[in-house]
Amino acid sequence: MNLGSFVCGCSVSRCNWILVESHTNCWAMASPLGPSIQSSNLRSPFLGGANGICVPKVAISRVGFMRKTVECKESRIGKQPIPVPSNVTLTMEGQNLSVKGPLGQLAITYPREVKVDREDSGILRVKKVVETRRANQMHGLFRTLTDNMVVGVSKGFEKKLQLIGVGYRATVEGKDIVLNLGFSHPVRMTIPDGLVVKVEENTRITVSGYNKSDIGQFAAAIRKWRPPEPYKGKGVKYADEIVRRKEGKAGKKK
Repeated sequence: MNLGSFVCGCSVSRCNWILVESHTNCWAMASPLGPSIQSSNLRSPFLGGANGICVPKVAISRVGFMRKTVECKESRIGKQPIPVPSNVTLTMEGQNLSVKGPLGQLAITYPREVKVDREDSGILRVKKVVETRRANQMHGLFRTLTDNMVVGVSKGFEKKLQLIGVGYRATVEGKDIVLNLGFSHPVRMTIPDGLVVKVEENTRITVSGYNKSDIGQFAAAIRKWRPPEPYKGKGVKYADEIVRRKEGKAGKKK
């Protein structure tokens, strides 16, 4: 096909593809692709030196992707029931849950992806409202948080630490815990409300309370002052923590 034989019909109809170089106003006419069409004057031995071609170039504003439905499996932790002792009182208002027991009171607000139901037998179940990936993540998380609240206000939690090192000791003075960890000054930390700290044999610390999150955070703050080092094991470590030891630098061989 000889493209040079085509004549632009811009005076009669809209110019779609072929453009004669002499009709320069053809590209300004409305085209099926609108203003996204740009003209380029291609000079090649096949098209002839005096012929131009309108090259349609569409600006992509949105990129579409095919969505594949993802089936979220039921969380093994989230589907487990939560037993409620007789000495625990529950108050449910919409997405809010309040738990009150002999040790204290805690409250939590659930996201819109999950809800909590209380069955006739007295147990609690956390259920998903929608089938999404985030709902599957929130399902197991908030089931664990709810169980920690119920256990915390009824039985409580505790975290034990141990001081290892020459001269390392701890004492409780009123609302503060004082640590001697080899610094030039003692470390004094204020005990948060709702927590009880006990020291045994000057080197064993027990942090207890009804809020598991606060217990873990305060115990981690104590350990942060002197984490156990891997060569001699000196420092503050959890009672059940295993410190991986390293071999010291070997002496010079003769």
